Amino acid sequence: MFEIETRLEKKGITLDAIVDAAMGLYVSHGMPEEQAAEDIRKKILKYLADPNVASLLLGAVLLEEELYEHRKDSEIAEDPVFLLSDEIIGMAIAECIGGTYARFEFTRYDQKKPGILATLGPFLDDAVAGLIAGCTSRLYSECV
Repeated sequence: MFEIETRLEKKGITLDAIVDAAMGLYVSHGMPEEQAAEDIRKKILKYLADPNVASLLLGAVLLEEELYEHRKDSEIAEDPVFLLSDEIIGMAIAECIGGTYARFEFTRYDQKKPGILATLGPFLDDAVAGLIAGCTSRLYSECV
């Protein structure tokens, strides 16, 4: 949907890197890590094809390009505390996939920033964290 996987890859955000970041904070629910990684990969692919998730991710890509990459001295270069729209996009993606529980999972990934999340700008780190949080939250709910 919206070539979102290709757009993310052009930013250096591969499916493998997303899964690795997800596994960085994985909490075992009786499922072996290899199986969890495979299930998370499948969920990520499923939700990259969802028009709601894809459009929110696309919004993050475009906002980051416009407000972060294309401005030499961007006022949001350091992800200031007054910038909330990036967090809102991340939470919306998480909740769209995993419901209210995913909001709390989003906070874990947003604060710790495992793997590729630590290298991304203010919009994409939260958007990808939301994708991960939604998918891991859904995985945990299915394991219980």
